[in-house]
Parts: sequence; C-alpha cells; structure tokens
Amino acid sequence: MKSHKGAKKRWRSLGSGTAFKRGKAYHQHLNVDKAPGRKNRLAQTAYATPAQAHKLKKLLLPYGST
Repeated sequence: MKSHKGAKKRWRSLGSGTAFKRGKAYHQHLNVDKAPGRKNRLAQTAYATPAQAHKLKKLLLPYGST
C-alpha cells in the first residue's frame, strides 16, 4: 500500500501520531489585494478535525509522516 503523495506533502503528524497539522493555502502570492487580517489568518497553522485525522491516519498515510 502506498502513501498518498498529495497528503504527505501537505500534512505533518504531531507527536502523538494521531493529530495532524498543515499550512493554509493562498498565502504565497497575490498578497497586495488581500486585507492584513486575512493574511494573518492565512499565516496560521490549520489542524485536522477528528474525522480528517482518522482518514489521514488510516487511508492516506499508512506509513506515517515526518
């Protein structure tokens, strides 16, 4: 069984191995037209919901992530 490469590039597992975090999209370019508050929100880390974490652990990342 192979790891899902898209998920592997986007998600990182936390220390427990049951929780995951990722960076938010739309923060890399075209920032002139975005409000400062929006840019600050996009700079924050996003965490997986319990349902997402279950799916990531069971289906997308069978061998774990770094």
